[in-house]
Amino acid sequence: MAAIARQLYLLAHNSVAFVLSPVVTIPPMEPQICKIYLAFTNSVVISIISTIFCVAVGSMAAYALARIQYRPKFGNIMIFVLLIVGVILATTYAGVPWWMSSAVALALFFFLARALGRHFKMSLGNGDILFWMISQRILPPIVVVVPLYVMFQAVRLLDTHLALILLYAVANLPIVVWLMHDFFANLPIELEESAQLDGATRFGIFWEIVMPLTRPGLAATTLLILVLNWNEYLFAVFLSTVKVQTMPIMVAAKNTGEKGVLWWEMCAVTVVMIIPVIIMAVLLTRFISKGVLLGAVKG
Repeated sequence: MAAIARQLYLLAHNSVAFVLSPVVTIPPMEPQICKIYLAFTNSVVISIISTIFCVAVGSMAAYALARIQYRPKFGNIMIFVLLIVGVILATTYAGVPWWMSSAVALALFFFLARALGRHFKMSLGNGDILFWMISQRILPPIVVVVPLYVMFQAVRLLDTHLALILLYAVANLPIVVWLMHDFFANLPIELEESAQLDGATRFGIFWEIVMPLTRPGLAATTLLILVLNWNEYLFAVFLSTVKVQTMPIMVAAKNTGEKGVLWWEMCAVTVVMIIPVIIMAVLLTRFISKGVLLGAVKG
């Protein structure tokens, strides 16, 4: 127990020192403490940035689906999917730079959609778009691990913070859109119409009126996405090594040592891992309870 307490003390001391002053001299740490400190820092950076990006983009998409009626042509969607497949094949097998293939595919999409879009009759609605987005979570993540590994290796993003940040954000984006859509749909549209009559822009209405009213739901959604990103294990274990190792991998590593299960070290790492989530949950409890009621009451 004394060793565990000492490890926790050193980790907390160095974390506070790093936050307060980037130029502070950090005392030498033991190799095991260095690994825990690196994994904790990686988890904090990856989880927070991916959560902010995911919630910001997902909230704007959810608001658009709640207030604007989209009628995308099914043919245009199929053209876009085929071009995406072409970009992946060109980047992976033909060695074409990803930025070049993406630019060509984007130009082709606008040209083909403009030329052929009027000939397509079948179209989709907002409900179809919402169902398609949430359906991306139906398949287990293990199905896409190998293609993602090949893709990130082709674009030289393997074993980087950027790869995990983008992947975490995209993987949880459907959840944000699905949850925030209900919160936005329950708001009275008369408030937004009055603001439009006063000359407010669409972005101004979203930022100054809609977002403050849905703050409880936003807090609940943010905490959920943060927990999902913080506990993500599968993508991290396949796409990272010691350089960007996260806390879930560090905990699992204590079960695969040559000396058997290192229960004392596993307990110490687990405590370090759950403390930030508990603090966030305590700080956002008031907003979370309001967010649950906001999505359950109509009228």
